[in-house]
Amino acid sequence: MNSGARTNLVLATAAFALMFWAWNLIAPLAPGYAARLDLSPTQTSVLIAFPVLIGALGRIPVGALTDRYGGRVMMAAVSFVSVVPVLLLGFAGDSYPMLLVLGFFLGIAGTSFAVGVPFVSRWHSAEKRGFATGVFGAGMGGTALSALCTPYLADTIGLMGTHMVMALALVLMGVLVLVVCRNPPGWEPSTDPLMPRLRGALGLKATWQNILLYAVAFGGFVAFSTYLPTLLHNAYGFARTEAGLRTAGFALVAVVARPLGGILSDKVGPVRVCMVSFVGTTLMAGALVFQPPAELAAGTVFVLMAAFLGLGTGGVFALVAQLVEPARVGTVTGLVGAAGGLGGYFPPLVMGVVFQASGAYAFGFVLLAAVALGTAVYTGVAFRDRPKVEAV
Repeated sequence: MNSGARTNLVLATAAFALMFWAWNLIAPLAPGYAARLDLSPTQTSVLIAFPVLIGALGRIPVGALTDRYGGRVMMAAVSFVSVVPVLLLGFAGDSYPMLLVLGFFLGIAGTSFAVGVPFVSRWHSAEKRGFATGVFGAGMGGTALSALCTPYLADTIGLMGTHMVMALALVLMGVLVLVVCRNPPGWEPSTDPLMPRLRGALGLKATWQNILLYAVAFGGFVAFSTYLPTLLHNAYGFARTEAGLRTAGFALVAVVARPLGGILSDKVGPVRVCMVSFVGTTLMAGALVFQPPAELAAGTVFVLMAAFLGLGTGGVFALVAQLVEPARVGTVTGLVGAAGGLGGYFPPLVMGVVFQASGAYAFGFVLLAAVALGTAVYTGVAFRDRPKVEAV
């Protein structure tokens, strides 16, 4: 790897991690909001899920705009725009409607994923793109930073202070990206209009295949990393900081597993990696149906779940890099990334409804096991005889 590729990969990953922290600001504080505003489990789930919505759907235009304007400009732009909802959220802690509105726009930070994947892919040769996208994807460790640090900061410097610190960090990161980052050698802006590019990407079989896989792999990670503090509080009685610490551990394992999934994809193929991910997720979801006891038993299951989901997220985008020609990776990444975000939007809502109706989460984990198993079967069938790269 040359120094330019290394520098841009490191800085893009750091920016992605910071923006994922910003994207996940509400979730670690949700138990506190729920207690202060007397929210039901369903209302709390809606609050947690709202940032995921725009973070998912926004990846579609942001991915296409990255093909047009380049990763350097778009990464800085997303960082700067995210400052507004981050700051305003510091004033909205006593209003549920305002938390929902600002949480919706907080999702802009989550669109940074659709910027980074095509950006780092173009900096690397085809045989190293699994590694590059896997390392960049480790920036989703921003959710671990949020789960670990956000409750501590809120207790130490207050809610407003926490949001001001995050806003300042986003401004500094945007400036750093503009000053240090460069677009990949040979990169040229795509001048095709947005809608034809989206239609072209949607016409690729690989787009729809990876949409399904990523909705389960990354959607599962997002759902757990956002809803786990609430789940641990409700099911096991952990306090906010205790639940945050355990959620950070979950996210950290998934973060380490993601680049490993990319590296293994370069060696044994992304399809095999995805199969291991979905079969493992099925088994762990089945174990969680029985609500294993806290600490050792439950902790082991959650850690293994994080590892399997992390492997899958790395494997899917190694598969995208193999199946889609480089000029379309940004647009396809936006669509696939949107599916991953939407995959993380619905489970917290389902879990909230299930818990409110039954007082337990067992049926929600049954649904997860069924979906993961179905996806494993589909992966084994759909990619049995796959082409290397789809034609333009």
